[in-house]
Amino acid sequence: MQIGSEDSTTVMSGIVMSGMMSGANNQVNPQPAGTATPDDRPASTPPAFSSADIKFVKEDRIVFAAPGANLRFKAMENGIDLYTFGGKMMNCGGYGQCGTCVVDIVEGAENLSPRTEVEDRKLKKRPASCRLACQTLVNGSVSVVTKPAKSR
Repeated sequence: MQIGSEDSTTVMSGIVMSGMMSGANNQVNPQPAGTATPDDRPASTPPAFSSADIKFVKEDRIVFAAPGANLRFKAMENGIDLYTFGGKMMNCGGYGQCGTCVVDIVEGAENLSPRTEVEDRKLKKRPASCRLACQTLVNGSVSVVTKPAKSR
């Protein structure tokens, strides 16, 4: 800590404390290290927030997620039911072991993570548009049908 100077800066625990240190009025303005003050910021527009829009067709609901979000987690977080009765009783909790969180991707399959080996094994009797929600990461807009009918 520099004492006795008119304009002082102190670094304590990764936080830069800067400000006017004057006699009886020791005012200190905390500011996280490495952050710019308003005068230091470039005059450009802030980065745009990108989101992945997940439309659940049967439920007629749209859920917004950050790119890379897990489809099962976002559905569960927003009260979207992915499981049939049997799946509700004995699902694996999102580890790709049971195959009960099957969804059908009707739009935006290109905005999803690639199909995993687990999905290839569990979904070999299902159409290619089917995915396990627990194994799927969403990177853009997608439309999903929950609890799709099994093909015979």
